[in-house]
Amino acid sequence: MKKIGLHEIRREFIEFFKGKDHLDLPSFSLVPKNDKSLLLINAGMAPLKPYFTGEKIPPSKRVVTCQKCIRTADIDNVGKTDRHATFFEMLGNFSFGDYFKKEAIQWAWEFLTENLQIPKERLWASIYLEDDEVYEIWNKVIGLDDSKIVRLGKEDNFWELEVGPCGPCSEIYVDRGEEYGCGKEECKPGCDCDRYIEVWNLVFTQFDKDESGNYYPLKNPNIDTGMGLERIAAVIEGADNIFEVKEIRKIINKVEMISDKKYGVDPKADVSIRVITDHARAMTFLVSDGVLPSNEGRGYVLRRLIRRAARHGKLLGINKPFLKDIVETVIDSWKVEYEEIKEREGQIKKVVQVEEEKFQETIHQGIHILEEYIKQILEHKGEYLDGEKAFKLYDTYGFPLDLTKEILEEKGLKVREDEFNKYMEEQRQRARKAREEYTDSGWKKGSPLEEIIGYDVVFRGYDILSLNTEVLDIFIDGNKVDEMEEGEEGIIILKETPFYGESGGQVGDIGFIENDGFKGKVIDTKRTKDETIIHFVKVEMGSLKVGDRVLAKVDEENRNNTMRNHSATHLLHQALREVLGDHVSQAGSIVLPNRLRFDFTHYEAVKEEELKKIERIVNEKILESLEVKTMEMSLDESEKMGVIGLFEDKYKDIVRVVQMGNYSKELCGGTHVANTSHIGLFKIISESSIAAGVRRIEAVTGKGVYEYLLELERDLDRIGYILKSNRKEIANRIENIIEELKEKDKQIDSLKSKMALSIVDDIIDSKQVVNGMNLIVYKVENMDMNSLRDLGDKIRDKVKSCIVVLASVNDGKLSFVTMATKDLVEKGVHAGNIIREVAKITGGGGGGRPDMAQAGGKDISKVDEALNMVSTIITSQMK
Repeated sequence: MKKIGLHEIRREFIEFFKGKDHLDLPSFSLVPKNDKSLLLINAGMAPLKPYFTGEKIPPSKRVVTCQKCIRTADIDNVGKTDRHATFFEMLGNFSFGDYFKKEAIQWAWEFLTENLQIPKERLWASIYLEDDEVYEIWNKVIGLDDSKIVRLGKEDNFWELEVGPCGPCSEIYVDRGEEYGCGKEECKPGCDCDRYIEVWNLVFTQFDKDESGNYYPLKNPNIDTGMGLERIAAVIEGADNIFEVKEIRKIINKVEMISDKKYGVDPKADVSIRVITDHARAMTFLVSDGVLPSNEGRGYVLRRLIRRAARHGKLLGINKPFLKDIVETVIDSWKVEYEEIKEREGQIKKVVQVEEEKFQETIHQGIHILEEYIKQILEHKGEYLDGEKAFKLYDTYGFPLDLTKEILEEKGLKVREDEFNKYMEEQRQRARKAREEYTDSGWKKGSPLEEIIGYDVVFRGYDILSLNTEVLDIFIDGNKVDEMEEGEEGIIILKETPFYGESGGQVGDIGFIENDGFKGKVIDTKRTKDETIIHFVKVEMGSLKVGDRVLAKVDEENRNNTMRNHSATHLLHQALREVLGDHVSQAGSIVLPNRLRFDFTHYEAVKEEELKKIERIVNEKILESLEVKTMEMSLDESEKMGVIGLFEDKYKDIVRVVQMGNYSKELCGGTHVANTSHIGLFKIISESSIAAGVRRIEAVTGKGVYEYLLELERDLDRIGYILKSNRKEIANRIENIIEELKEKDKQIDSLKSKMALSIVDDIIDSKQVVNGMNLIVYKVENMDMNSLRDLGDKIRDKVKSCIVVLASVNDGKLSFVTMATKDLVEKGVHAGNIIREVAKITGGGGGGRPDMAQAGGKDISKVDEALNMVSTIITSQMK
């Protein structure tokens, strides 16, 4: 066989099929585009489905790709076996109504036997049970002996996803030799042993499967092939499995170096090394493709991979964040094909590091609690962890159920998932109820507004703010009426309207609807589920009937303020991507007349200097007076233009693009200023976290900035008045006050120390003897942790041989300190173990060294109970 590595095989494959007139398409993103059926790309053909179904015209009838893929169905087996993996690359050649079975088989045979130089006698083929046509090609055209062509059923040789293109297939196997076999005479492809390894699947796509499981013949049969890059590399290199492949082995070597554990020595350590090695590739490419850790969807897949790898690092004895170093090795090797991971290296490493550090905070507390649960289960000879306890670990400590299950499994235990799911559903119901309580009652499920559909209301508000129009219908309390009168409130539907109905984060317009005998104040404008624009109106004068002509007039100042804020969100979005990285995407927004709120994906708090830079960029673009243009075009055209949008959402064939100079291009149906200079000014008011991996910026523009500055001036004047200082001297005055307070704190600490010294003898007099050891347990009022430690040192130094346990409540904060003299430590006393159990009684936690440890508590009311248990805890630990 040809001496060639993984990266060379990839390039050889692509060049081979380019020589057969195939278009080389770079790997698509792991995030599916316009495909709700997939969470992540899990096969080489998945991104090409629209070409197979005829939904889109392919750029060429012949295509070759090396596609990044993620599969998580067997994630629990990753690491435990040599063959399971979450990330892999799939080599594939595709025909869209061009060549079919004969060419696909001939070229596969040619590539394997001539380019990779795999001996022909080692190759076998399996075919679909009923596919005689393919049998004839293998036997008569290729010349493969009948004994090496195996007919298998639908389960083995019919390829399909949940929905979409599918068909019979033929798989090519490599015979690894008798030493890998089961020894049975009938051993051949399809056997469960490791002798025959499937390397290439040739799918003859003839059908389209719908969600009901029906198969429809495709007008033009297609070819879809897939050959796992890692698997064929293992065959070529003579490796036993994909983890032995040279390039993947580099990652293992890095894990070995960091963990100081050797691969292939300890089976348990090997599991952890394989998990980290596999997950490192997956997390690298997921982050590179814009996925950020979160608690749902593909973000949860990434979070689970990072946390699973981090935990296996701890099992190897790695006690510091390390995954970014493993990721660096992945990038150094795979950048040869995927330049984008090198370009995004800083971002990838940062996302992984931040998530790993967050998990470190979670895992210590969660694992300790879970270990206690496991101890209790084993003591009672049980098999299951209660679902309520698993839910508490998840809900209170952020400990994922998957990790709980994995740790339990290592001990031969399980979790009662049905109970856990019950608590999860109860939590969802509470959250849903809370959301509904804050939802506009007019839009609750079952509301009469759901029935307001079917009206062909024309929106004219992009160009004009007032127009004469006709009243189509009136609703009061959800009921259709012919007339509304003074003092009544209801909904008016107009034939044409300048009022913008709330959508895309932009709130609805306000204004007036009037004629000679009627005046109604429009207090809000919304859209129903079929995009009918409806006006919420309060009648101020006269009456109005269906069919009347009216003047519909938008509040111009309110609309202009809203447009300033909406246009500013577009500039902000682009500035965020420019400063933080192109992983930033919109996660929600609200555009009001007086402020804007923009939610976006990002893995950590935005730094102060980054916020300043973002704010400066937006203001620069405002001052550059960029023309704001709107254009209508096809979705495909907008994508080619590089327009930003949530392209996984279903848009109409024609979309509206808002472009600001050459700086910002977004899909948007909202209203905007004609020139960025009309925004005036832009000021960020706050930046905060609203969910894992999602940040929020609130800002003001135009007049809102002026009002904000006035408020700041008023605050400065008030502070100056309180400090008896003018504006220029406020900072100096505050610095002086802080210095004075620091000096007073020193004096207070000194007094506390003297007071503590005065009660040392009283505390020592309270000592008791437990198991032949002096034990001093005491509660001191109003002492911080530092003073408590000083007091413990003084007691320990004076008594010479003792255990000291002190507690104090200071400013509502409960603190514990435990100390043990050297002679008792040598007898087995461990201050850290003692304090952990004491603090746990009050709902707290902590730990430390055998001679000194500290902890915090939560339930102040249980401090006496905790101190009363000290002697019992020490007795149980010294057994």
